This record gives sequence, structure tokens and C-alpha cells, in this order.
Amino acid sequence: MYLWATLLVLLNAGWLVTVLLGLPGTWLMVASTAALAWWQWGDPDTGAGRMFSVTTLVAIAMLAALAEAAELLTGVLGATRAGGSRWGAGGALLGGFVGAIVATPLIPVPVVGTLIGACVGAAAGAWLLELWSGRTLAVSVKSGVGAGVGTLAGRMIKLAVGTVIWLIVAVAAFWP
Repeated sequence: MYLWATLLVLLNAGWLVTVLLGLPGTWLMVASTAALAWWQWGDPDTGAGRMFSVTTLVAIAMLAALAEAAELLTGVLGATRAGGSRWGAGGALLGGFVGAIVATPLIPVPVVGTLIGACVGAAAGAWLLELWSGRTLAVSVKSGVGAGVGTLAGRMIKLAVGTVIWLIVAVAAFWP
């Protein structure tokens, strides 16, 4: 059992790093943990031998959902709180996605290139769509900066929640 727990903790540490790349690392941690829990479920009548309880699995799934929502909404909220419109919010979402993909090979520093690309892409997307919708340059720039900062904040929130998920799984794996 300790071998499987160790392997799961190491695998989930790898999934946690993927959060910085904009990938669904929190959901991959939940899926890995649920798969091992199902495989090592133990005695169905007494529950003896279970590595994880249903409560633990539900808790980490809820945390992953909250982290995903926070990451999605912070770029949008950053743009709108900085005075942006729905166009800027949409540009932040699209730009963050495109920026992460484009910057990953252009900035060959693992994780850093993707993170910079997502933030710059969100800022550029919000800025461009604000300009396209007829907003002034000053409002468009402010919305873009808000979107970039919001995207960075969202990624950091998701990383923090992912770390909590990792810790919950690590503790539950070794001390059921």
C-alpha cells in the first residue's frame, strides 16, 4: 500500500506542475486519486483497506472545481474591474488561451514561457477587443492590464488550491 501511496504522491506532484502550464492539473490529481481509490477500494462491507474515503474524494473534487472556476473568472474579473466591457472579458479569455499556446515554444523556459504567454495574451486580447469595440486607448490599456494581472492571480490561486489538494491526498494516502 505504501508503494502505491508513494507513486500517487509523486504522480500528483507532476500534475501539480502542469497547473502552471495552464493544464487541468487539479483534475488530473483528482482522476489519479479516484482511480487508485477505486482500484484499492478494500472490503465493500467494512471499508477495511480503503486508501481514501468517499469524503476525501468529494472534497478534492470540490476544491478542483473551485480552483478551475477561480482561474477562469479572475482574468475576466481583472478586465471588468479595470473598466473593461464584455468584449474585453471575452478577449481576456481567448487571449490567455492563445498566448499560452504561442509563447510556450517561443519562450523556451519551462513553465515560465506558458505563464508569461497566458498573462500577456489575456492582456493583449482584452486590449484589442476593447479597441475593436470602440473604447478609448486608455480604457483599453487599463482593461488589458487588469486582464493580465487577473490571469496571473488566477493561475496562482489554482496553484495554491492544487497544493492543498496534493497535501490532502498525501496525508490521506499514508494515514487513512
